[in-house]
Amino acid sequence: MAKDIEDGRHSVQEKTIITEVPGDKEHVELAATTVEIPDYTPAEVRRILWKLDLRLLPMLAFFYLLAFLDRGNIGNAKVAGMQTSLGLTGSQYNVALTVFFIPYSLLEVPCNVVAKILKPHIWLSIMMFFWGICMTLMGVVHGYGGLIAARWFLGVCEAGFFPAAAFLLTLFYCRYEVLRRLAVFYSCASLSGAFSGLLAFGLEKMDGVGGLAGWRWIFIIEGFLPIITSVFAFFIVPDSPETCKGLTQEERNFVVHRLQMETGSGMGQVTNNDKMTFGMVLAALKEWRTWAAVVMFWGCATAVYAFTFTIPVVILELGYTAANAQLMTIPVYVVAMLFVIFWAYVSDHFKVRSTFIVIGFMFAVCGLIALLCIPHPKMPGVTYFFLFPTAMGIYCPQQLIVSWTANNSAPSSKRAIAMALLLSIGNLSGVLGSNIFIQNEAPRYWAGYGTCLGLVVAAQIMALVLRRSYAKINAERDLMSEEEIRAKYTDLELIQMGDRSPFFRYTL
Repeated sequence: MAKDIEDGRHSVQEKTIITEVPGDKEHVELAATTVEIPDYTPAEVRRILWKLDLRLLPMLAFFYLLAFLDRGNIGNAKVAGMQTSLGLTGSQYNVALTVFFIPYSLLEVPCNVVAKILKPHIWLSIMMFFWGICMTLMGVVHGYGGLIAARWFLGVCEAGFFPAAAFLLTLFYCRYEVLRRLAVFYSCASLSGAFSGLLAFGLEKMDGVGGLAGWRWIFIIEGFLPIITSVFAFFIVPDSPETCKGLTQEERNFVVHRLQMETGSGMGQVTNNDKMTFGMVLAALKEWRTWAAVVMFWGCATAVYAFTFTIPVVILELGYTAANAQLMTIPVYVVAMLFVIFWAYVSDHFKVRSTFIVIGFMFAVCGLIALLCIPHPKMPGVTYFFLFPTAMGIYCPQQLIVSWTANNSAPSSKRAIAMALLLSIGNLSGVLGSNIFIQNEAPRYWAGYGTCLGLVVAAQIMALVLRRSYAKINAERDLMSEEEIRAKYTDLELIQMGDRSPFFRYTL
């Protein structure tokens, strides 16, 4: 129970928050601690969230822009002459795209285990430094083997970044606040495409500088950026609300308390202070709904990776010069970025995920069908136009899916594994996305556009299946009274149950 105290400025309440106490490695020990929290007005709550936004979003968005820039700039390098310079033949370019995703996907779950154990400022800094090294070295390779090795180790070093950064946001924001922040953060994947085209356009002009081809400078310059940034990241990345600089102690307590009350029913509590245990890892791995979400993630991720690697080439094949093809990718990515943010705000406003996943994918369905039907390359303007709804429809559902998984996974250790599992298996779609746009099918790309269309439709069907499952469980829990639940379980048992608690309600 909360106890009101008057401090001269606010009505201060004594509230209970759950904190971790020392225990052995196999058991979670939590304790209830009473803290004083002012009764903040809605305007003051928005001010606190704004302080968190300024502390987290520009930083993480810039980091992710660098990550996506470095994994996708190989498409720009190809247009700039890399394939000819390295003597790549047949499917060698596609293999170079593919090898990145093998370690990138397989290492995401263990990386998020490390992220939960290590402090985020240490883990994120380490990853950025080493993927910058790999990217820089890619600019000095002299053959197919060197390119393959550099792409492999780039995948190793980038593997844990996105799941760790996305998980970090869930430690600061409530379930209907986190998506719009994830969207701003993730939209930098779209923005990186635009920035990559612009940067590649400029770096190509360095052709011959230092005796190096222009495509090499794309890798070298874009590799130095994360190396430099990693030094700053070590000092500025916050580890948790409890230790976040820029907030008062009362504000920190308030952020922690409101997150712990996020059960969806107004009763019970969840916690972000649980330890990572083997049992919680198993609980996440055995959750079939997370595996079902992977199907949805494949629908957008396959298309996103295929689109990123192929769009400069598609535009080039419409009859434009290489330089203009680089520049013409920019409007497509900018529009996609703005739509991702808008769609996230709408979903948060209506507090629904599945509906907006299905509708979002419809933009991609319309765009992909059109690209399959257009008689390439006879109608370049029409082809270019339909790249826009395609980009909007494949980018906007991705963070809805990540957010939906995060909203419905508790406590935080299970959420960390569930998010990493979704991204790990989901990002294996990069292997598929790297190989479905086959050069000898240019400019129609039947396999590429057709595969993306099939996966998008499958994702829509799975979204409806998951919604039905979650709604059924919510309805069953609504029939249970609070007295009945508390008679059966202790408070600590309910907290440790996470999303299995009868108090927990799933987001639809």
